[in-house]
Amino acid sequence: MESERRDDVIVVGGGVVGLTTAVVLAERGRRVRVWTRDPVERTTSAVAGALWWPYHIKPVASARAWALRSLDVYEELAERPEATGVRLVDGVLGETELEEVAGWAAARLPGLRASVKEEYAGSGVWARLPLIDMAVHLPWLRRRFTAAGGIVEERTVSDLDRVPAAVVVNCTGLGARRLVPDPAVRPVRGQLVVVENPGVRTWVVSTTAEGELAYLLPHTDRLLLGGTAQDGDWSTEPDPAVAEAIVRRCAALRPEVAGARVLEHRVGLRPARDAVRLEREPRPDGRVVVHNYGHGGAGVTVAWGCAEEAAALAAPS
Repeated sequence: MESERRDDVIVVGGGVVGLTTAVVLAERGRRVRVWTRDPVERTTSAVAGALWWPYHIKPVASARAWALRSLDVYEELAERPEATGVRLVDGVLGETELEEVAGWAAARLPGLRASVKEEYAGSGVWARLPLIDMAVHLPWLRRRFTAAGGIVEERTVSDLDRVPAAVVVNCTGLGARRLVPDPAVRPVRGQLVVVENPGVRTWVVSTTAEGELAYLLPHTDRLLLGGTAQDGDWSTEPDPAVAEAIVRRCAALRPEVAGARVLEHRVGLRPARDAVRLEREPRPDGRVVVHNYGHGGAGVTVAWGCAEEAAALAAPS
């Protein structure tokens, strides 16, 4: 057991952060297992809108660096969209001034510019960003991981000290609230309406004058309409009144969605924290726990950058 523990890494959590971290570790030659309570198709990541942008995530400087590293990877993956689920799509970030983002993003997003009124009625920024179809991307990540020799096991963890590995990487998201325990982790509830795509080809993210979110994220055959950001709300049941309001806000931006056929309602609890916890915690028995959680709604955006930092922290000292 002791010799096995010296070599093994167990990543706890099978969402996008956990799987991406596991891929990086396995492809660096580590023997890695992922322990996940739910199949990847039923994790919080599976219901994410998954547009690349570092929304509401701190520390800001680190988040931007993680996001830009992830952008490098997503741009490569977008060359094979059918396999990876990643496409580069144009759209508008509403209520955003170019000066707010140009300093850190312009060098990596050469088409970044202020939007014009034909594209968006208010002030906004036009950009081509990765948009990830999580129904494709998560299974692809799992296949890439297993191809590198990794193993995925559906197991529930109630105590990190009982995970039998020399290195445990904690990517449990909202579960870290109980497991660590870390009361700083809290849910931010997001609700989406999935409709047939009536021909929308560009995405838009907007905030109404009342502070409510409205966003449209187009995939080939469907359109994701959002959304909400209800801090501290644990409900995972779709609210019909909220769904109606989402469609109404989105139709104000793109009238053609008003009559689109509803395919699905989704709810996810974003694992928010005042700042991402990405750090190495040596244990008295010589084991190491690497924490990688608290990404809120930006887990997809920073996944690869955080995974590489977590893998470095998991390396033998």
